[in-house]
Amino acid sequence: MSSSTPPPRTLFDKLWDAHHVAELADGRSLIHVDRHLVHELSSPQAFAGLRMAGRRVRNPERTFAMADHIVSTEPGRTDATVPGGAEMIAALRANAAEHGIRHFDLGDPAQGIVHVVAPEQGLVHPGMTVVCGDSHTCTLGALGAWAWGVGTSEVEHVLATQTLALHKPERMRIHLHGSMDADLSAKDLALQLLRHIGVRGAAVGFAELCGSLVDGLDMEGRFTLCNLGIEAGARAAVIAPDAITLEYLRQHCAGLPQLAQALASWAGWQGDAGARYPHEQQLQLTLDAPRFTWGTTPAQVVAIDEPLPLLNAAQDAQEATQWQRAYDYMGLKPGARLQGQRVDRVFIGSCTNGRLSDLVRAARVVRGRRVAPQVHAMVVPGSARVRRQAEALGLDRVFQEAGFEWRLPGCSMCVGMNADQVRPGQRCVSTSNRNFEGRQGPGARTHLASPASAAAAALAGKIVDHRLYEPHHAEV
Repeated sequence: MSSSTPPPRTLFDKLWDAHHVAELADGRSLIHVDRHLVHELSSPQAFAGLRMAGRRVRNPERTFAMADHIVSTEPGRTDATVPGGAEMIAALRANAAEHGIRHFDLGDPAQGIVHVVAPEQGLVHPGMTVVCGDSHTCTLGALGAWAWGVGTSEVEHVLATQTLALHKPERMRIHLHGSMDADLSAKDLALQLLRHIGVRGAAVGFAELCGSLVDGLDMEGRFTLCNLGIEAGARAAVIAPDAITLEYLRQHCAGLPQLAQALASWAGWQGDAGARYPHEQQLQLTLDAPRFTWGTTPAQVVAIDEPLPLLNAAQDAQEATQWQRAYDYMGLKPGARLQGQRVDRVFIGSCTNGRLSDLVRAARVVRGRRVAPQVHAMVVPGSARVRRQAEALGLDRVFQEAGFEWRLPGCSMCVGMNADQVRPGQRCVSTSNRNFEGRQGPGARTHLASPASAAAAALAGKIVDHRLYEPHHAEV
């Protein structure tokens, strides 16, 4: 290589260079933020700090507000939710109005979960920097954007300056190759990845995901995969744009002036040939059965057809102790099987699996069948748009005739800080992203799974292989 030829740059290098504003004396860099998303839970203190300092929002046209975390999903809902929730919803409404911020309020035809609404409303594009006071902002990296979650003080800083001060993050690229049965989904892939590398296996600020398994996912599957990047330790999980990305953007940014030129520009957000990250992982994964979590981290995963791990299979005594605590909390035993475990609750929704394709897949399992008598099952679309699209397809009738509740958009049972909670000791199959102790309510026992697996569990009243309910299998 000639000394005058610049070295090849990764996708991260290009994103960093395009948004770098200045070097700071403390070793951090000032990075410009293209898109700022705020919701009712993490923004009230930030706006209050702004007000106390006598500042205004610097670029309100780059900021978008959404009510999603503490909202009720009951039909006919109002601001009234959990204690303190109404105040937060009202505060977001007032703050958005005061500063001229576009607000997707309750009743807005585009309201929904922030990480679902932002892409479907065309707010996020390849090459952008995107932040939100929520760790699952990494979802939006599926569009080729550098998107990550920030804390309340950082929310205030972005509101005031449209920048963030940060150290250059550690970077890695994860190559995902192998095979995945057509009956399985991006959720199964993400859970298998977490099982393989663990909750700190990608403990970096930026992880680019690539490889044949990634290439084979549709756009909504890529959102699911990137959504769970934070559960592997990656603050941002990014997929470089390709033809699938550009077709999604063509549909969801149709009103953008000079769309053809924009699409051509977005296609260019790729790493250079030969560019290498400081850390590279080559993974070969084989998925031939649905995946479920069995414990209290998203990495404690098994296939439906295998026994739960024995304690002597743990890497060390500390992990064995963690496993035993998880077994005690979940009411399970080493060597037992998840298949056949009684289920009390089923939740289909969240920013992980609340999109239209998720509901279509679940409805395919449910159609013409009934929820088991003891199961309380809910479907919560990720946005009002998803809800309308599902209703246009008749999916609401499929779910309601089967005995599911058909709810309004919101984070719902994923986060356990609103009215939708699992009672102590109840076992729930959930399409959400976290199964920590108490995540869905005190004492809740959560198994993460795909929409098809959750739907099948609701019908059977127990954890089962959803493929038994697929149309090409015999009736059960």
